[in-house]
Amino acid sequence: MDSKSELLLKKARKYDQNALAEIYDLYSDALFAYAFKHVGKSQVAEDLVAETFSRFLKALERGGGPKDHLRAYLYRITHNLITDSYRREPPPPLELDEELHPGEGADPGSIMAEMQDADRVRNALRLITPEQRQVITLRFLEGWSGLEIAKAMDKSLGSIKALQHRGLAALQRILLENDPPQESE
Repeated sequence: MDSKSELLLKKARKYDQNALAEIYDLYSDALFAYAFKHVGKSQVAEDLVAETFSRFLKALERGGGPKDHLRAYLYRITHNLITDSYRREPPPPLELDEELHPGEGADPGSIMAEMQDADRVRNALRLITPEQRQVITLRFLEGWSGLEIAKAMDKSLGSIKALQHRGLAALQRILLENDPPQESE
């Protein structure tokens, strides 16, 4: 954890309002984006972020909370809340963040093929386990390191690597089953 996060956490443990506000400002947008990707509804994502910070404050009041790795701690709370929301309501379609921005003279056929590929990947992601989906989302869509994911999910780095490997293998299998490679003519 960097020295700024350490200092903020130290001040937050003393209920310093400025430090708590800075922690909120520092992490709330990223937590919202993460929650929104998983639940697909803005209001639900906002509620999950609010509950994340509420639980963080309650943990501090009880003398608990993170000793270090504040970001991972907050993401773990958010992830647990997302999992709870899945139990109440099935997850929405996953959004792949890349929008298509065709350049001048872009081939409509290639644009359509890209859209179909994105749909295939989105559908395949729905079919893997929630833990595999979370690892793949954090790793490849959010750009997290394996160690950051391990801390956020409270798992060993080896477990994260195994989840990533199994998740990618499952995605490949699903994609190949649904659209086997074409033979060259």
